[in-house]
Amino acid sequence: MQRKIYENRDITIPSGLNVMIAISSYVIAGFCLWGAAHSTTILAKLLFAIAFSYVGNTIFSLLHESVHKVFSSSSKLNYIFGNLSAAFFPTGFTLQRAFHLGHHRRNRTDYEMFDMYYSTDLKPLKYLQWYFVITGFYWTSAPIAGILYLLAPGLLKVKVLRSKDPRVQHMSADAMLAGIEKINTKYARVELLFTLLFQASLFYFLGLNFWSWILCYWCFAINWGSLQYADHAWTPRDIKNGAWNLKVNPVVHWIFLHYHHHKAHHQNPFVPWLHLHRFVDFKEHRPTHFGIWLKMWKGPTPATSETPPLPLDQKFEDVLYQGLKEQVR
Repeated sequence: MQRKIYENRDITIPSGLNVMIAISSYVIAGFCLWGAAHSTTILAKLLFAIAFSYVGNTIFSLLHESVHKVFSSSSKLNYIFGNLSAAFFPTGFTLQRAFHLGHHRRNRTDYEMFDMYYSTDLKPLKYLQWYFVITGFYWTSAPIAGILYLLAPGLLKVKVLRSKDPRVQHMSADAMLAGIEKINTKYARVELLFTLLFQASLFYFLGLNFWSWILCYWCFAINWGSLQYADHAWTPRDIKNGAWNLKVNPVVHWIFLHYHHHKAHHQNPFVPWLHLHRFVDFKEHRPTHFGIWLKMWKGPTPATSETPPLPLDQKFEDVLYQGLKEQVR
């Protein structure tokens, strides 16, 4: 299938390749979870957990493709594998799509300026939020939000999560939760129930235990979290251009399905991962992932005088949200 790209050429969605990678990744992830649970030495458990942290990022990248409807040219396969990949994260597919498309709309605005702080911000909280991202705690927000939404969707609307206090307004969950009112609650909760049953099945059939599971997932959370803001840290305050095309080891680049070409993705969020390199300017400055990650450990910096970005243009936003209702039918 050929899909016309916004102001660019036609691009083929690698459906068959994605399905093959997905199934292989699910099997490897399951094997790593099993190995960590049944190994008799700490070193072996850790090696399985580290391996899981990488294949988990392959699965997340495939989830990311499904969120943008470019995993497969078949809407059914896109939805099925989106839910399977979400179950491994673990989160709900529709909920993840709402949060992620919201990220594309908020990128480098005050609400996602985690790398810098204003003089009016509550600095200790800003630092706490920052280190939550790079130490893996940020990952917990997805399964926790999923559990809350499954049990009682209204809990995500409580005032403590959506504070208007100017000292913490840019750090509250208000912006992050904006948009979930657009999703189909019934289908979103069914997907979350599927994720819960899927994880329970992993425990039952693979003989997992909580400590081996959390070891694997925390290694994944640290690996995943190290990239989730490294590709945005200290970039221009621009919604579409506020990201890096990072340099990284070629093997890791492929394991992450070119997720490090993140500026190219934000400029063209409907281009499949296999073709992102065609939209990268390899002559411009491309910092290393490791270099940005090291700088992140120094903590957030005072905000520059750079003007926050303007809202997305309507044409780009229409393309970004194409088929949102179709995805949850």
